[in-house]
Amino acid sequence: MALRLRLDKPWRPLTAEEATRLPGQLGVYQVADSVGTIVFIGEAGARSPFGLRSELQREARERRPGHQFRVEVNQQYRTRWFELLMVHKADHGSLPADNAKNPPPSLGRLSPS
Repeated sequence: MALRLRLDKPWRPLTAEEATRLPGQLGVYQVADSVGTIVFIGEAGARSPFGLRSELQREARERRPGHQFRVEVNQQYRTRWFELLMVHKADHGSLPADNAKNPPPSLGRLSPS
């Protein structure tokens, strides 16, 4: 079985209603604009009261309409978050725009095929 580095689940509209349907579990998520350009990669960790649901409800409140998201439930959310950031940087040469404003302190390098 091949290891999947990229998050390739289908995009869902970033709305409060859609976020309410999410589980209250730990994990990672991506937010993209209306054309699918990833603008933020986030994590729903131990400090998120209702995990992915809380984080995406907040994202829906703070972003303009037209954004979309996808999630992955993952107990190792921090490691997976770093991995998704490194894959994005390897694929695009930089972090997503909103992650670049406040990058993680020590992000390694990854060379996915």
